Amino acid sequence: MRSEASSDVRPVVLLGLLALATLAMTAISMAVGYAPLALGQAVSDLLAGQKSLPALVLYELRLPRALLGALVGFSLGMAGAAMQGLLRNPLAEPGVIGISSAAAFGAVLAFYSGLSASLALALPLGGIAGALLATSILFILLGRGASTTTLILAGVALNSFAGAATALALNLAPNPYAALEIVFWLMGSLADRSMSHVALALPLMLLGWILLASTAPALDALSLGEDTAASLGFDLGGLRARVIGGAALAVGSAVAVTGAIGFVGLVVPHLLRPLVGHRPGRLLVASGFGGAMLVLAADIGVRLMPLRPELKLGVVTALIGAPFLFALVQRLRREAL
Repeated sequence: MRSEASSDVRPVVLLGLLALATLAMTAISMAVGYAPLALGQAVSDLLAGQKSLPALVLYELRLPRALLGALVGFSLGMAGAAMQGLLRNPLAEPGVIGISSAAAFGAVLAFYSGLSASLALALPLGGIAGALLATSILFILLGRGASTTTLILAGVALNSFAGAATALALNLAPNPYAALEIVFWLMGSLADRSMSHVALALPLMLLGWILLASTAPALDALSLGEDTAASLGFDLGGLRARVIGGAALAVGSAVAVTGAIGFVGLVVPHLLRPLVGHRPGRLLVASGFGGAMLVLAADIGVRLMPLRPELKLGVVTALIGAPFLFALVQRLRREAL
């Protein structure tokens, strides 16, 4: 564990500032759209129970989009910080254990089978089923007493299988339009989501956040090494189970309702790590707020761009994250010399 840097900020102050910034970004996200909206009047009408046009636009379109942006970003950022703390690898992110790919494959199956055409929530339900199935397979493969290396290998195998199965579904798509619809969904987006999507994903995300937050003390101890963490009384097998389970619930439900949005879990922990004294446990919630702000900012940018149809959110986060990843690799190479 590194000593606290001079840039270390008191946790309460940092989390308070990040929470306020996230609330501000959520409000901006509700105010931005393709048509003007009197946000104050819409909020007033909605609270008064009046079904005016501004209130309907806010409740049916703007509010679920903003809420999902914050919730999905929080899940991706927090899970990314937990995975980097568990694997003690700065290049780790939620996708490394295959949960994101499995959730995407579950949703693709809903597309492929035609369920998405007959049931509005078939896509998110398929994604959640894929994430839960992948988590069960991971626990069976790992068994008791498995090492971190075994976890990475199992995740790589699961990731490859889910990717290949998704490619097979695209290859066997009944027509080009079905394949195109699947590809567009896989790019990730917050458009056309409703409060039903929020209600479906939120309980699973909350459970995942609680599991991940419970690992904070153990992750701090693990930064001193596995032997030291074990000597301090932390159960490493239980720690891995809570991180995997928490990441699966949070990220799986996020992918299920928005599609794949990459790089958030990789980029955000690096940006905030110096502010928490490089302590993995304190980074968890901070990264959650950071992820929420990044996804909300990217989604606001998508709507402000003069491009129609709008860019997919996963494309924008990848365009932001890929150069950051190159810079990170270069920095790690310089530090290794």
